Amino acid sequence: MKIRIKGDSIRFRLTQSEVKSLSENGQIYDSTNFGTIKFSYGVVLKRDVNQLHISFTNNSIILEMPETIGKAWFSNDIVTYDHIMKTTLGNNLYLLLEKDFTCLDNTIEDQSDNYPNPKLS
Repeated sequence: MKIRIKGDSIRFRLTQSEVKSLSENGQIYDSTNFGTIKFSYGVVLKRDVNQLHISFTNNSIILEMPETIGKAWFSNDIVTYDHIMKTTLGNNLYLLLEKDFTCLDNTIEDQSDNYPNPKLS
């Protein structure tokens, strides 16, 4: 799972096995250790949400996804889900959750579990 944060937008990208795990188990997590602080992030399926929702507490970003949509995501062709969330401070926070495709250019990262890029066919 990769996250990209830029301004008031947060993008999560999941590989094939991560989407499958999320669909089957209802959650997927990862973390980065910064010495004395651990930063965690994840995606969880929730029954009581009807669109993407995100929270940041205790050095952890959790993206919530509607359970019915998330359980079917691995078996369908939908690539992205997005939502603009109004924060308690009144700003708009853009949320994007997507399947991770292989890159078109050379990269050193392992892409063996990424979705085939449709632009390569």
